[in-house]
Amino acid sequence: MTLSITGLYLSLLGLLYIVLAVRIIKLRFRFQTGIGDGGHEPLAQAIRVHGNFAEYTPIVCLLLACAEINGSGQMLLHVIGGAFFIGRVLHSIGITHSIGPSKFRTLGMLSSFISIIVLAIENIRLFMFV
Repeated sequence: MTLSITGLYLSLLGLLYIVLAVRIIKLRFRFQTGIGDGGHEPLAQAIRVHGNFAEYTPIVCLLLACAEINGSGQMLLHVIGGAFFIGRVLHSIGITHSIGPSKFRTLGMLSSFISIIVLAIENIRLFMFV
């Protein structure tokens, strides 16, 4: 058993992680701020986008890997992996463009929650019934 599907989504998410980190670095240079956000709203938003990504991505990746290694269907893994990745992109766009509620931010969070719930249930199903 390999983790090639998980590896694909981890790779895509890893690239997105770097994009989000580079955005922070550029803003730190622009605002001459080494630590924290220095009271600069764009930097605070970029830090929050990156932080939120770092908070949700590990649990989804672990659940995805467990499901894959335990024999979950490839289609389910691709649907959830793809939905989570797209959701993280949408969430990043949503927070970047508005500190309040937005359609992209909401869709991003829904995709994260749904991904966690579906993968958790799938892993429980695989443990109990396969």
